[in-house]
Amino acid sequence: MKEMTELDWLYYLDILGVLVFAISGALTAIDNDFDIVGSTVIGFITALGGGTLRDILIGETPVGWMLDSNYLICVVVAIVLSYTFKGSIIKLKRSMFLFDTIGIGVFTVLGVQKTLSHDLEIPVALMMGVVSAVFGGVIRDVLTNEIPLIFRKEVYASACLLGGSVFVALDYFISHFSNVYLSILVVIVIRYLSVKYNWSLKLKA
Repeated sequence: MKEMTELDWLYYLDILGVLVFAISGALTAIDNDFDIVGSTVIGFITALGGGTLRDILIGETPVGWMLDSNYLICVVVAIVLSYTFKGSIIKLKRSMFLFDTIGIGVFTVLGVQKTLSHDLEIPVALMMGVVSAVFGGVIRDVLTNEIPLIFRKEVYASACLLGGSVFVALDYFISHFSNVYLSILVVIVIRYLSVKYNWSLKLKA
């Protein structure tokens, strides 16, 4: 049996992030009385919208999901799960939060890494990391008439920005894959602690 490499683990984490984001989007659509077509569109956009926008902005086409059908299969599976096990999934809200947090960590680092591979500047790479992680959710919220999470008081995009900054800063000091996992962990820890302790970047008027 073939031993899994670090790249394999990162790929499967990426797939897990897509699955969780797609479920999140589908459940939001279902709660807003969208039909199955609408729920599928919202699930797709939530899971793959950020990565699609990033790839278009950095000039990498066809975009990632067009070259790997597993991403589309993952979205379809998410839609089926959302309709079949909606009640059970909602009860797993805490676990879904954890998977969602892992997802934004993975998407952030992958976005930064991919942008740097196109020889773009570090500030642009950090922006693309944030775009990868949060803009699928932004588009979802706009389409479902909600205020996007990154515009509320929660620490969300800033956690991605800090994790991406750690990835860039440590790139020359530790091994690449150690850096990937450490940077993902930074996003996860900051996001988790911000929710647990109600941290906010909102300034008092």
